[in-house]
Amino acid sequence: MPNLMGNDLRYQMKHLVSTFSVVCVIVLAIWGCENKSEKIENYKITITAHSAVTPVPQSPQSWNTFWMPRHQSIIDRVKQGNVDLIFIGDSITHFWDRPNQGKEIWETYYVKRNALNMGFAGDQTQNVLWRLENGEIAGISPKLVILMIGTNNSGQNTAHEIGEGIIAICKTLRKDLPHTKILLLAIFPRDEKPSERREKNAQASKLASTIADNKWIYYMDIGDKFLNKDGTISKEIMFDYLHLTAKGYQAEAKAIEPMVKKLMNE
Repeated sequence: MPNLMGNDLRYQMKHLVSTFSVVCVIVLAIWGCENKSEKIENYKITITAHSAVTPVPQSPQSWNTFWMPRHQSIIDRVKQGNVDLIFIGDSITHFWDRPNQGKEIWETYYVKRNALNMGFAGDQTQNVLWRLENGEIAGISPKLVILMIGTNNSGQNTAHEIGEGIIAICKTLRKDLPHTKILLLAIFPRDEKPSERREKNAQASKLASTIADNKWIYYMDIGDKFLNKDGTISKEIMFDYLHLTAKGYQAEAKAIEPMVKKLMNE
C-alpha cells in the first residue's frame, strides 16, 4: 500500500522550501532597491528653477557646429563599453584632446585607464545636464567620473545658480551611475589677476562642495596649482588666462593623480 502520509509530507516540505526561497529573493531585491535609493536620496539639497539647472543643448552657432556630432560620437563610443574613467566639462576638459596642449599628457595618464573625454567647448551646466539625460552615460558603469564645469555660466548666472547647476549634475550622475565615484573639481581660476568672475566661480564651487560626502562624491580645489604667489596667472599655465597649456595640463594631472588612484582602487 502506498505511503500516502510520507508522500504528502515530502510534498509539503518541498513546497515550504520553495516558498521560503521565493520570499528570500523578494526580500533581497527589496533591500537592494532600498539600499540603492538610500545612497541617492542622501543628497537632500533643494535646487530652485533657473537656467543653470534646465537641461538644454547648446544653441547652434557658427563656431559650435562640432557640438551635436561630438555628442553622437560619444554615444557611439559608450555603446562599445569598456569605459572606466570619464572626464566631464567644458573646453578646458575638451582640450585634453589637443596635440601640444593636453593630448600627450592624456595619453600618459589616462588612455591605459580606458578614459573617455566628455568635455565640450562652450558648455555650461545646463548643457552637461542635457547630454547626460540624452544617452552619454547610458549602459555603462565607470569606476570614476571627474567633473569640472561652470566657468561659462559666470557671465549670466549668479554664484548660487552656478553652484546649484553643478550640484544638479552630481545628483544626476549619482542617480544614473549609482556604483560610480565622482571627483568634483573646483572651477579653475581664470583671468590674469583676481577678478569678479574668478570670485564668483570660487563661491559657486564652495556651494557645490557641500554635496561631497567622501563616500561617493569627493571634492578637490587645485586652483593654487595654476597661480603665482601674488594670485596672478602666467601665460605659461593658461595661454589666454583661461585655457591650459601643456604645462597647465601637466599640473592638473599631477595634482589629481593620488586621488584618481585611490578612487579607482589602483
